[in-house]
Amino acid sequence: MLPQERQVVGAVVELPDGSWWDWDVVSCDAGELRLGAGHDLTYSHGLELVFSDPLFVQCPTAFQDPVFRAPRPDEIEAVTRRFGEAPGILVSFEAEAGGVEPVTCLVAAGGVEVVQGTVFRYWRGALEPGERHAPRVRSPGQQ
Repeated sequence: MLPQERQVVGAVVELPDGSWWDWDVVSCDAGELRLGAGHDLTYSHGLELVFSDPLFVQCPTAFQDPVFRAPRPDEIEAVTRRFGEAPGILVSFEAEAGGVEPVTCLVAAGGVEVVQGTVFRYWRGALEPGERHAPRVRSPGQQ
C-alpha cells in the first residue's frame, strides 16, 4: 500500500479534436506547469494542459505528437518513493523529441485541466473573446 493509504490517480489525458502536433512548455513555476500545443507554435497555440501544484516533471521543453497512456506500476512506485507520498495525479506519455526513439514523459501534480483557446505568443493589442496572450508576452510599453 502507498504511504498514508493514498492511491495515485493515473490520468490518461484525452485531447479534444484538433491538430496538436507541436508541444512546448509555456510556463512553469512552483504552482503551475502549462504545456501548449498546436500545429505550429511560431505565433500561437490553441490548447494547453495546465497542471496545478506540479511535484515532478520529466519531459523535454519541446516535443511532438505525445501518446498519453496510463502510468505503469513502476512509474507510480518511483514517484511515490521519491516524494514519500502519492501525488494527486500522474500523467504519462511517450513523445518524439528529436532522438532515435520516443522519450517517456511523466508529470506528477495536484491536478490537470485541458484548456482550449487561442493563446498568442506575440503582442496583439485587440483580442477577441476567448483569446489571450502567453504569460511571457508583454505590451511594447512594458518591455
